Amino acid sequence: MTRRRLDARGLLCPMPVIRTQERVREMAPGEELEVLCTDPGALADIPAWCRIHGHEVVETEQGRDIVRIVVRVGGGGG
Repeated sequence: MTRRRLDARGLLCPMPVIRTQERVREMAPGEELEVLCTDPGALADIPAWCRIHGHEVVETEQGRDIVRIVVRVGGGGG
């Protein structure tokens, strides 16, 4: 399984979602994207975007200064 990483640290809403969308469009169904953010709003925004667009949130983790979200690309594209 292929896992890519998107570094969205330092970006504020809605940029982590926009960058996630751009990257997912380049990926094949089943691939995973690990998104690293510093904006805690991404914990709500990226899963909401995934539900709308048919992608799956595999993992979420919030550390002291970083949010980590792993998205599995669905078949619907971006």
